[in-house]
Amino acid sequence: MPLDRKFYFFMAIVGILAGLLLARSPEARDFAVRPVFWMLIPVASFDLFSYLRGYAATGGMLGFNARLLGFAIGIIWMMLIPYLAGVPVRVL
Repeated sequence: MPLDRKFYFFMAIVGILAGLLLARSPEARDFAVRPVFWMLIPVASFDLFSYLRGYAATGGMLGFNARLLGFAIGIIWMMLIPYLAGVPVRVL
């Protein structure tokens, strides 16, 4: 499986988990780290781990478009799940 598809799947899982957390306890959005940063931290950690595993040597690092699309996938899931649960959504 290509690295970008692994990243999309990873970000979907992270977005679903963050969405479930926000739907279950809406006061979590008032935590010191805002929910939008909950998506940036996994992007950075995925990049770091893929670099450390050696994907950079083969030219297999994620491009900007893949990072942006993965970030968008995570944000969409994070906002969609609380919305469907009837919880007001605020990520900033």
